[in-house]
Amino acid sequence: MLKSKNPFVRSPTLQTVLMIEKAIEEHSGELNKTQLWKKLPKKVMWQTYSIVLDYLETINKIAFDRNRTLGYIWNPKLAKLLSKRPEIKI
Repeated sequence: MLKSKNPFVRSPTLQTVLMIEKAIEEHSGELNKTQLWKKLPKKVMWQTYSIVLDYLETINKIAFDRNRTLGYIWNPKLAKLLSKRPEIKI
């Protein structure tokens, strides 16, 4: 996650992160960063929104394609299957 040099930047709440993640999952592969921001159910500051996207990309829940379209790539079923493999330690 990118750390901002501005001490006045607010950190997103868990509720905000989950709202954005849900919106990305619902519109996966359809919208770019700006389009999704405009479709969020509640207003979020652009700076906060960008921090959440950086976080979700860092933990491999989202990805951008070459057209900068957002895609939700987290697959809990696959993660559960992989966690059962002996060579993977959690």
